[in-house]
Amino acid sequence: MNLGKLVEMANRIGAFFAADPDTEAAQHGIAEHLRKFWAPSMRAALLDALDRPGAADALDPLVRSALVRHRAWLQPRQAA
Repeated sequence: MNLGKLVEMANRIGAFFAADPDTEAAQHGIAEHLRKFWAPSMRAALLDALDRPGAADALDPLVRSALVRHRAWLQPRQAA
């Protein structure tokens, strides 16, 4: 799946959780949704985009902060 589509989907999730007046709870909700319902490869692609200049500029600020804050939790586990 291309990065633009992943960003669009993540921003939709962010828009849903933005209604929560508690920013920390909203960030957690976004991260929890991504962890539960996104394939590890989708999460990895979105997290990798955070490290490339300009790659994830279209991310909503709430989504970006959720990814940064919960990055370790969202990172797919490495195969042993």
